[in-house]
Amino acid sequence: MASVLVVEDDPVIRGALIEILTAHGYGVRTASQGFEALREITQCPPDVVVLDLGLPDLDGLDVLRMIRGISRVPVLVATARDDDTEIIKLLNAGADDYMVKPFSGGQLDARLQAVLRRAGPADERARQPVVHVGDLRIDPLARTARLAGRELTLTRREFDLLAYLAANADQVVSRRRILADVWQQPYLEDQTVDVHLSALRRKLGERAARPRYLHTVRGIGIKLVSSV
Repeated sequence: MASVLVVEDDPVIRGALIEILTAHGYGVRTASQGFEALREITQCPPDVVVLDLGLPDLDGLDVLRMIRGISRVPVLVATARDDDTEIIKLLNAGADDYMVKPFSGGQLDARLQAVLRRAGPADERARQPVVHVGDLRIDPLARTARLAGRELTLTRREFDLLAYLAANADQVVSRRRILADVWQQPYLEDQTVDVHLSALRRKLGERAARPRYLHTVRGIGIKLVSSV
């Protein structure tokens, strides 16, 4: 039975979600504030989070970013905001999927099942090995990356991108594949990848014109090389 943390401050909506999710066989815990949700995720990590954006203590987008600083738990955002700019911002901040209110219990269950399938079993995620590429050491479980012993300060997406390229070291990976496998949103603009690559290069101390690890293969994709 998958465990769901429902982060919702409205008691009526929270109660309805508990009823729906319990009926579909989930174990349900709840939090009504952002800091409470972060504490729950830290102390007893759920399998998936359903996150409302209109919380009384923190904006839901800030909560999402904080979650991504401490956990890889899948996050499904439940929002009344249907503006494209807001949705793109959510996905880029680390949301695995989103639903615009109101929605049916069946749709919620289907979205949660899809998110959980993409994330894979929790025990499988916990067994991900440390990856060594040149002077890079990437620990997927601890979500840390070190270059020659120095820890890199990376955003959630930067870390995910670096870990993905390192796991596919010496292979050219297209931007479309990166968007599908890392962002799980293949319809986003290729520029999304380029922005994060540029930030990664700065933190790795290299430039696109003189790459050390991150090589662009024009017209094909990106390659992280292991022999530097």
